[in-house]
Amino acid sequence: MTTTATTNPATTSTFGVMIRAGVIAAVAASAATMAVAAAGHAAGVSLDMGGAPIPVAGFGVLTAAFSLLGVVIAALLFRFARRPQRTFVRTTVVLTVLSLVPDVIAPAGAATKVLLMLTHLVAAAIVIPAVARRLAA
Repeated sequence: MTTTATTNPATTSTFGVMIRAGVIAAVAASAATMAVAAAGHAAGVSLDMGGAPIPVAGFGVLTAAFSLLGVVIAALLFRFARRPQRTFVRTTVVLTVLSLVPDVIAPAGAATKVLLMLTHLVAAAIVIPAVARRLAA
């Protein structure tokens, strides 16, 4: 008699698959935040903060940088956490909420603050699930 172990590829994977999914999600999130910023700007929302304009490409660059930092966190949790998926989701949700604080206190108009917060939430909505699916529950 033989037994077969089955795994759910949607929730667990190898380290390389998790990293690849994270990088792809970071690229997608960068494109999405630039699109949101461009759409907001086209709708008349100022991208000025403290008198200096934020370039649309800046949204993508910062999104990529912080998303890749999230992938590094996921890689560490993949290796060292007992429940990497759960720990990753909790950690990144807390970090996402904390990322909204500078937007709230930023020297910018209300519409600009809302747009900035929206870009954070869009990026998190793309990256967190994409990476979490690749971590063991």
